[in-house]
Amino acid sequence: MDDTDPPVGHLRAEAMTMNIDRFHGQQITADHPDYDKARALWNGAIDRHPRLIARCSEIADVVAAVRFARDRGLEIAIRGGGHNVAGTAVCDEGIVIDLSAMRAVRVDPDRGTASVQGGALWGDVDQQTQAHGLATTGGIVSHTGVAGLTLGGGLGWLMRKHGLTIDNLLAADVVTADGERLRASQDQHPDLFWALRGGGGNFGVVTSFEFQLHAVGPTVLAGPILWDAGDAGQVLRFYRDFVRDAPDELGTVVRFGTVPPLPPIPRELHWRPVVLVGACYAGPVEDAEAALRPLRAFGQPLLDLIAPTLYVNHQSAVDSTVQHGWNYYWKATYLPELRDDLIDVIVEHAFACASPRSYAVMFHLGGAVGRVAEDATAFGNRQVAHAITLDGVWQSGEDYAEREIAWTRRLFAALDRYRTGVYVNFLGADEAPDRIHDAYITGIYDRLEDIKTRYDPDNVFHHNQNIRPRAQKGAGSLTAAR
Repeated sequence: MDDTDPPVGHLRAEAMTMNIDRFHGQQITADHPDYDKARALWNGAIDRHPRLIARCSEIADVVAAVRFARDRGLEIAIRGGGHNVAGTAVCDEGIVIDLSAMRAVRVDPDRGTASVQGGALWGDVDQQTQAHGLATTGGIVSHTGVAGLTLGGGLGWLMRKHGLTIDNLLAADVVTADGERLRASQDQHPDLFWALRGGGGNFGVVTSFEFQLHAVGPTVLAGPILWDAGDAGQVLRFYRDFVRDAPDELGTVVRFGTVPPLPPIPRELHWRPVVLVGACYAGPVEDAEAALRPLRAFGQPLLDLIAPTLYVNHQSAVDSTVQHGWNYYWKATYLPELRDDLIDVIVEHAFACASPRSYAVMFHLGGAVGRVAEDATAFGNRQVAHAITLDGVWQSGEDYAEREIAWTRRLFAALDRYRTGVYVNFLGADEAPDRIHDAYITGIYDRLEDIKTRYDPDNVFHHNQNIRPRAQKGAGSLTAAR
């Protein structure tokens, strides 16, 4: 990040005027030594320069920051974990309301609930809840932010047994576009509570979440099995039949790409193209062994690392394969059950990337996810079989960008006739507002527009996968409309 960039010089010149009164957190402007670190996101391809990063220490700071930004007509971005691939957690020229210092997790083991602040990461939650043998559905990478994942829906290893993250959300504390504090639940502001469960960051700054917890672990049977990429077609055909009748306790993820150089993996397999099926059984280990036996016996695996492991360790097992600061370009879609012709398309394209860090990942849904009514929350594609992300990845200084973006787009185009919507959290930076409708069925999107109009009629919170209030339909670009 170059200090001579024109935006930085301009922002440094005005830094003295950017100060929020009665703000108890840290205010970081372009002249601050931590400015570049504070504006950096998980996706290193995002390079934006806000005027002020307001790192909040309490809810009153969030209120003050929202009102400060509104009084000055500033763009607002909201940062929880900063993990969203589209980079919506930081904006140019405006203010970042940064919750990353608000990471407290309080567990009530008697009630089986957890209160989680808006800047927490899933690793924070898992560490605290697993101390009591409890968990709720969270992301599959421990440095994913709780807020962003939850507000978009929440896919994870436990979703087939315990539902999406939003299906376990009991209440949320919200700062609205007017700087007011609200509690949203089934009994308080139920319309807002409905919208928060899948509608993204459109409706306010969520400063804390209350989750229902479930008995999980602390030891689970989990891990990956690897087959050579040349066996991918046969593996997927078996996998299709295997998961069709899988118990709800079994969560699986399929990954297409090279073998990352992780400590448990023999050196001779590092960077070899493979199809990998990761599994986690949310139930007794003895039941898990029976459920996974057919998968482990199929074909000639290169490596089987499924074993009893601590759930909290499984949740962080792939953290190093998706590091902060790498460059990411994503396309994503939902897919139906894996027909033979769809399998052929995936196998033909999935291994054609150039960067050894690129991959495609497919999540198996169903189970408890599909048993919730389509209109019970704002997550609107509950009957799909799979969600797939096509992830071009390269490090700074590597000459892969054009090739990985092209590979991702080719594979996405090849899947066009099978596509059935998209998970809103997987939308990339160049896809809004065109694909936002794909994330919601018609009735849900219309209802979200109504609630957006009620709680944020001026579209103050628009630096997201934006659902515009009705007065602004058809106006401007994602970040221009106000």
